[in-house]
Amino acid sequence: MPNRNLFAALSAAFPRDLDAVAVETDNGLCYSWRDLERATAMIANLLGSLGLEPGARVAVQVEKSVEAMMLYLATLRAGYVFLPLNTAYQKGEIEYFIGNAEPAVVVCSPANFGWVSKIAFQAGTRHVFTLAEDRTGSLLQRAAQHPDTHQVAVSGDDDLAAILYTSGTTGRSKGAMLTHGNLLSNAETLKTAWGWREGDVLIHALPIFHVHGLFVALHGALINGSKMLWFARFEPKKVIERMLDATVFMGVPTLYTRLLAESRLNKVVTRNMRLFVSGSAPLLLETFNAWQERTGHVILERYGMSETVMLASNPYEGERRGGTVGLPLPGVSLRVRDDAGRDLPAGEIGGIQVRGPSVFKGYWRMPEKTREDFTDDGWFKTGDVGKIDDRGYVTIVGRSKDLIISGGYNVYPAEIEGYLNDMPGVAESAVVGVPHPDFGEVGVAVVIPRPGASVEPEHLIAALKSQLANFKIPKRCFLVGELPRNTMGKVQKNLLREQHKALFQ
Repeated sequence: MPNRNLFAALSAAFPRDLDAVAVETDNGLCYSWRDLERATAMIANLLGSLGLEPGARVAVQVEKSVEAMMLYLATLRAGYVFLPLNTAYQKGEIEYFIGNAEPAVVVCSPANFGWVSKIAFQAGTRHVFTLAEDRTGSLLQRAAQHPDTHQVAVSGDDDLAAILYTSGTTGRSKGAMLTHGNLLSNAETLKTAWGWREGDVLIHALPIFHVHGLFVALHGALINGSKMLWFARFEPKKVIERMLDATVFMGVPTLYTRLLAESRLNKVVTRNMRLFVSGSAPLLLETFNAWQERTGHVILERYGMSETVMLASNPYEGERRGGTVGLPLPGVSLRVRDDAGRDLPAGEIGGIQVRGPSVFKGYWRMPEKTREDFTDDGWFKTGDVGKIDDRGYVTIVGRSKDLIISGGYNVYPAEIEGYLNDMPGVAESAVVGVPHPDFGEVGVAVVIPRPGASVEPEHLIAALKSQLANFKIPKRCFLVGELPRNTMGKVQKNLLREQHKALFQ
């Protein structure tokens, strides 16, 4: 049986000339394919020397760097399970993730070692390493003592490769378990669907702790043996400067709006580009049209989730329709159903359900939640609401629950409300998403103070900032005497959204 380890497939696609440049960073460093091969071997050997059990989790919260990418690849190579954590997560969040996932290894930034290692050791983690942006830290120091050759671990399609935490609507995060087969099948599908070719160069300007940057962009370049122009942080001017040297760019809608704000963006600087991909949040038709007018390129919008990797995409060859996420990818089945479980005809809006080789294995240690989110006949209920037109194009029209997508990141109001409601002087709160010109959507908190309590909106926001990632923090907070409710007593968030929708327009 062939080895289905994702790293084995990615490294098999490395070009023959291993001394060619694989990654060029925004500060002028160049890494060859041989560097990737040797460094991942050394880190994999380090992990292998720790006596970890099969399926051990490696939790990682570090700034974006090529070495962080190598750590991900080395974890796959050694046959362990990678657990990427958003760099914005704070103490309360990290306590939950480490407590829930019980990683055998935690890697963090040197600046956070004090508090992260304390959490990790208390939770039973045996090994905590550090890794900094500047190629320092104990992980690389220890890895340097290990051989630079390594036999790739044998993995099957169903073996776990990664766990991605996705916030729950009840505030409790769920760990989506993705297998080697899930990730490899999606990488192979996208390579064909998006016309990856020899000589392609990817501008990688996304974070590498979620699906878009870690799986879609990274796997896309590696499985094609394509060079990457690597940006630790997205800087519009610098990205535009490198477009003449590249052919593919992937971004969330926020990145496209920021690029459009630069006067240097035009058809001349994008003349060598082949493909612009957008995802992680809805792309406004206004942005779609403005991009085409300025650059002559039509953005390819696609649709995916942490639980499924990519599900649908506008065609590479064919009409890319603004406002839609295109057609289901080869191998993906997608249907729209009403609440009674009946399939809906073209054009009618309902809940989107999917199945296919990239759909995840289930939620980590949450069998009941897994059963709840799959139908009896094995389709995953995405929680998104949409429709399919008579040509098969899928349009997402909203989201069940109250998910806010801000700058490409998922924000669940229930989580923020839980923190607000625990604060002194707060009786109740509601958080809703409202339109924002830069982030697409941002949160607004509406709070009822307790009788006689002295509550300041600025203080509530400041308190949240010490507990939650910055992208989850509401941009505004309002104090009210009561919240609008229906006859069942449920807060009518639609009315709150309507009330505040023009705040940032």
